[in-house]
Amino acid sequence: MSTIVVRATWDPEASYWVAESLDVPGLATGAATLNELAAKLPGIIQDLLESPDSSDLTETEIPIEIIASISTKVRAHVAA
Repeated sequence: MSTIVVRATWDPEASYWVAESLDVPGLATGAATLNELAAKLPGIIQDLLESPDSSDLTETEIPIEIIASISTKVRAHVAA
């Protein structure tokens, strides 16, 4: 498996980062900070990817890339 891409979006109403990934079905989680999110993602992703009987499977390390986005606005007086 190649790199797992997780998209984190800031929810200003909840003051919370919301994370989802097309690479990991069922992944929907969040955290108050990006550091907290990065810390909890490996365990959650591991739980979602591993099959109940993983005794005959090979363990591998899969990179996780977190792409964060936040939107804001600015009010400015500009020339027409």
